[in-house]
This record gives sequence, C-alpha cells and structure tokens, in this order.
Amino acid sequence: MKHLIRIFSSAENNNFKEIDKIEPGAWIHLLDPTEEELVHVRDTLHIEDEFIRAALDEEETVRIDAEDDQTLVLVDIPIVSAERNSFMYTTLPMGIIITADNIVTVCLEETSILEDFWNKNVRGGFDTCKKTRFLLQILYKNAGKYLQYLRQIDKASTQVENALHKSMKNSELIQMLRLEKSLVYFSTSLKSNEIVLEKMLKSKVIQRYPDDLDLLEDVIIENKQAIEMGTIYRDILSGTMDAFASVISNNLNIVMKILTSLTIILAIPTVFASLWGMNVGGIPFAGNPLGFLWVTVIALGSTGIAVWFLWKKKMF
Repeated sequence: MKHLIRIFSSAENNNFKEIDKIEPGAWIHLLDPTEEELVHVRDTLHIEDEFIRAALDEEETVRIDAEDDQTLVLVDIPIVSAERNSFMYTTLPMGIIITADNIVTVCLEETSILEDFWNKNVRGGFDTCKKTRFLLQILYKNAGKYLQYLRQIDKASTQVENALHKSMKNSELIQMLRLEKSLVYFSTSLKSNEIVLEKMLKSKVIQRYPDDLDLLEDVIIENKQAIEMGTIYRDILSGTMDAFASVISNNLNIVMKILTSLTIILAIPTVFASLWGMNVGGIPFAGNPLGFLWVTVIALGSTGIAVWFLWKKKMF
C-alpha cells in the first residue's frame, strides 16, 4: 500500500489504538507520503523540512541530527522483495523524528518492523508517549529483522548450493550473485547503523532515562551480532562462489581436452583418405587388389596408436 499516513496513540490510559488526527503523544507514520501529506504533518508539528524529507531519498546517508527541540535518527532498514521465483534483499532509509510531543516515522516502503508495533507484537509492550524508549524499541526490532533476514539468506544460499551440485544452470549462479549482493547491502548498512548507535550512546543528542541505557546497549549488541553474522555468511558465500567458479573452469578444460582429442583422432583417417584419394601416379598399393584393405588397416592402426597415446597423457 502506497501513500499512507497512519496515526497511533497510547496516551489515553496507556491503551494503544489508531486515531484520526494528530494529538500530543501520538505516533505518526508516513509511508511514501504525497506532497500534501508531507506538508500537512510538517506544518502541524513544525518539523524541519530537511528532517521529514530525509528518508524519501534512497541514497540518503544514515545519521543522527538535532535542531532545536527536534531530533532526526536516520537508519537503514532491511527490505525483501520477490523477483522471478527468488527473493532480493536490500536496504532503505527510515527516518525517525522526535519532537517535543510526538514521534514521526517516514519510509518509502512497507516494513514488518513497524507492523509488529501496529499489531502489538512487542515484548514488554510500548508507549508512544515515551518517545526515547519507543525509538530504541524500533531500533531493536530493526536489528532483529536483520538477523532474521540473514538467516533466510543463509538458508537460501544452502538450497541454491545443493541445486548447483546437481546442475550448474545460469539461474542458480545468478541467484547466488543476488544473495551475495544482498549481503553486501546488509553489511554496509549495519556498519552505518552502528555509527549512529555509538553516537547515541556517547552523546546526549537523545534524551535518555536510566532504564533506556540497558535497552540501548541491547540494541548495540544485537546490531554487532548482525554485523558478525553478515560477515561470516558473506565469507562463506564468497568462498562457495569461488569454488564453483573453479569447478566450472575445470569442467570447461575437461570438455576442451576431449574435443581436442576427438579432433586429432578423427583427423588421422581423414589424412589417409585424402592422400590415397589424390588422382596422381605412384600411390602405394595403387595396383594391389587388397590396397584399400591395407590403407584401412594402416589408418585404423595409426588411429589406435593416437588413441593409446592420448589416453596415456590423460587427454580423456
């Protein structure tokens, strides 16, 4: 679903629900918003235009920035899309803006990270009024989603590897390249997110409470685990690709040797047939009734010697 604005709040008796209009303590989510939706939220909450548009640029660099009573946390989130009976994993920026009274999230595509909050599938619950803790819970879910997708990539690469053992088709090789590309995207984004998290830990850009520090450390640990897992899977996949490249090259060499050997073997009787087929005088066995038989025997004998020699040289 595109061009969507949703507003949630748990301000009333800590009861999380979707509401119709923006009010203090509410969480506003913008999914690929139209210019009208963007301007409405920006003007209503007096958000910096640069902050609310940051996540709408796919190439935007992750960062944390503060201006007056507003803070922008821009992180990369994992996205999965289906492509020709396979999945492509990539990343997109998501902006989380904290104002004096509200929290705003902006993203170009739907993400299951936020759906867990909509569906109240968050361990320990959450409160949209506790903006810092809510931000950290989103970041924790984000790191967990990276781990989930990394396991899916590892499982998919194992399945493709098993298929390659049976038949080395281009489709499987292309799928392996896609998975390797996905791991590159993930590794780059996770390391960028780590910089943002470390800055949140060391600086006072985000207002923190004592209980939030433990959660922030958990987010950093989860993100580091995802980085390490991504590095391991990337190394394994890269090694597998190199191994299959060597196997393909070796198979090609074997085929070329066999074809070369067959060419040599088939050329020998052709040479004899050409020599004895010339319409000139002085050809051996020309007047012999068994001349054809002798030429055939010599040709087959020479071919047999060539076959034996090539076999000794392990040409086939």
